Amino acid sequence: MTSSVDAKLAELGITLPTPTPPLANYVPVARTGNLLFVSGQISIDAAGKIITGKLGGGVDVETGRAAAKLCAINILAQVKAAIGDLDKVVRVVKLVGFVASTPDFVDQPKVVNGCSDFLVEALGDKGRHARSAVGISALPFDAAVEVEAIVEVA
Repeated sequence: MTSSVDAKLAELGITLPTPTPPLANYVPVARTGNLLFVSGQISIDAAGKIITGKLGGGVDVETGRAAAKLCAINILAQVKAAIGDLDKVVRVVKLVGFVASTPDFVDQPKVVNGCSDFLVEALGDKGRHARSAVGISALPFDAAVEVEAIVEVA
C-alpha cells in the first residue's frame, strides 16, 4: 500500500532517489529512541549532478533554493531508507542549513527556505521545524547547500 506521504510526493512529481552512501566514516542516519539524526545531505540529484558554487559569487538565490530543495528530497530518502515508511514521521524537529556563501552574502535564510518549504509541502504540519541557516566558506564537493535534520518518528 502506498503511504500518504508517498502519494503526496507523487502528486508533486517527486521520486525519491536511492540514498547516497556515506563517503567517509559516518552513518547517514543515527537513531536514538524516536529521533533520527540525518547526516548533512548536499544538493545532489538522482543522476549525481551537484548544484555547486557560492551564493553571492555566481549562484543566485533561486538556484540556492533549488539546491536546498534537493537537500530536503535527499533527507526524505534517507529517512525512508531508515524506517521504511514516511507515514511514520511524527515531525521534522530541527534543520541546520549550511549555505556556501561569499562574505557579503546575507540571504542564507531565503536559500534554506527551499528545504523548509518543500518539507512543509510534502509533510504538511509534520514538516514544520526549528531551523538554523548558516553561511559557510565551502562545502564538500563544492556543493552550494548542505542540510542536516533531526526527525521524530513513531
